[in-house]
Amino acid sequence: MLIEINGQKLHNFASNDYLGLSVHGDVKNAAIDAIKNEGFGSGASRLVSGDDPVFHAFESELAAWKGFEACLLVGSGMLANIGLLQALSDRSTEIFADKLNHASLVDGCRLSEAKVKRYPHLDYARLEKQLQQNVNDNTKPKRMIVSDGVFSMDGDGADITILMDLANRYDALLIVDDAHGTGTVGQDGKGLIAQAGLSGHARLIEVGTLGKAFGSYGAYVLGSAEMIHGLRQRMRTVIYSTAIPVSAIAAARTALDIIQTTDVVQQLQANVAYFLECSQHLQKMPSQTAIQPVLLGSDEAALNRAKYLRDSGFFVPAIRPPTVPEGTARLRITLSAQHTKTDIDGLVQALTL
Repeated sequence: MLIEINGQKLHNFASNDYLGLSVHGDVKNAAIDAIKNEGFGSGASRLVSGDDPVFHAFESELAAWKGFEACLLVGSGMLANIGLLQALSDRSTEIFADKLNHASLVDGCRLSEAKVKRYPHLDYARLEKQLQQNVNDNTKPKRMIVSDGVFSMDGDGADITILMDLANRYDALLIVDDAHGTGTVGQDGKGLIAQAGLSGHARLIEVGTLGKAFGSYGAYVLGSAEMIHGLRQRMRTVIYSTAIPVSAIAAARTALDIIQTTDVVQQLQANVAYFLECSQHLQKMPSQTAIQPVLLGSDEAALNRAKYLRDSGFFVPAIRPPTVPEGTARLRITLSAQHTKTDIDGLVQALTL
């Protein structure tokens, strides 16, 4: 899995293309055929003239695979989370959000007009205390718990079972963005929610993207048929955005078929297991996913190590504040099904020196 930067070919350990499907021949051909048959741009929002039957077909297929009643395609993960939280919230809503949520969830909360309380990362005891305090409030606001599934910079995962239990006990809606878990987590790649056996739960909305394991572009929201019908009429980021090009959806449909019918997910998971075995001596953050952060602390240390890796033929950029908290600069290694054991051995050797 190579990338060329300024004429230098590097082994790419930074991409979110976890399954290598962006360069898969069938995925590329699906996009090319769609462009030949229908052109590139969709020309308008879905509610005007930018809709296409392929959107609805893929929404049905993705919802069925994920175990939900319905699906809504959105332009990007950023648009999905901002539009979703705005559509579901008002000034009487209370949102309880993990402090390490992705920027799209953070910004969605800020723009929603809801009252937002953040709990320390994965601290569900603290979250429950916040919920208990809220339940005792006589104003009886609407409640939503908002969390990443797999966290993009740490690689760890939310405990969906605990979050759902809290949502049930405190009458809250649970929103989980599992963009980095879809296509990577679970035997079939369906993600953290399916792994927890909670797909399609009435209190649950799942968000994800097509630009990571699917190797395409766009995003989706999964939920009950009633919820998705309402969001089609209320999500401003859908109503007032030009629809995704049909070629991107054609590519994503082909990617979904590849995920369902080949061993590409299992190959990724084998690579993750091999990396974990080879890198036990490194100062890594605890993660069992395709995201493997190596904690270095200072910005200077992270930049120096990233430069050394680049000189050694590996592309692993330094991740620094404000993307991550002060003092936690790191190398964010991402593994792909396309990596070979030789690629991984070379990276671990370069990290060890």
